[in-house]
Amino acid sequence: MPSTVVHVALAAIIGCALLGPAFSGRALLVVMGLTAFVDLDVFLGFVLVGAHRAAFHTLLFPAALAGILAFDLLADRPSKLAARFGPHAPRIAGVAVVGAVFGAIGPDLMTNGVNVFWPLHDQFYALTGKLHLSNQEGIIQTFVEFENGEPTKKVAKGSTREFQYYTGVDTNPDRTGEPVTRERIFPLVDSGVQLLLVLTGGFVSAARLWEER
Repeated sequence: MPSTVVHVALAAIIGCALLGPAFSGRALLVVMGLTAFVDLDVFLGFVLVGAHRAAFHTLLFPAALAGILAFDLLADRPSKLAARFGPHAPRIAGVAVVGAVFGAIGPDLMTNGVNVFWPLHDQFYALTGKLHLSNQEGIIQTFVEFENGEPTKKVAKGSTREFQYYTGVDTNPDRTGEPVTRERIFPLVDSGVQLLLVLTGGFVSAARLWEER
């Protein structure tokens, strides 16, 4: 699964692309910070079983933030966010929400899954697969597959009671009944593509900050 380092690198690219006139080192940190925050639901797993990849990875989280932002901007009064943090604050907040969706939740959904509608619908989903164009079979996609009208186990992984993710933070906790693993591994990059993404995010961010100095 993508590490927080990979998530933040992707958020940095999103920030550099979308912040526009609101770009600054501080604004970029806000975008990357919200993306990193999403991964903190791993710590909730110690008190709420299955919270990792559910509590903050649900799409309802950025949807709620977007709703609050829209209310602030569309209300029949000046934006409180802009009044408190400056005229660029609404744009920075909007880009941060986009970063959370495509930088934090999206990569996990496209690898080994997130609980996208928790707590309204408790089910982890993973959209892993391929999309090909064949001159004989036409469009071939394996991201969403069904059996008897229901998503396959490849797509629907189970609820928080049936399926949980573990990291170096909570590797083989005692509640599983398994032997406690002494070695804790915290992945940084798991593939050449992820390494390229991290390097690209770092380079693009550095180049943009250099231009704005």
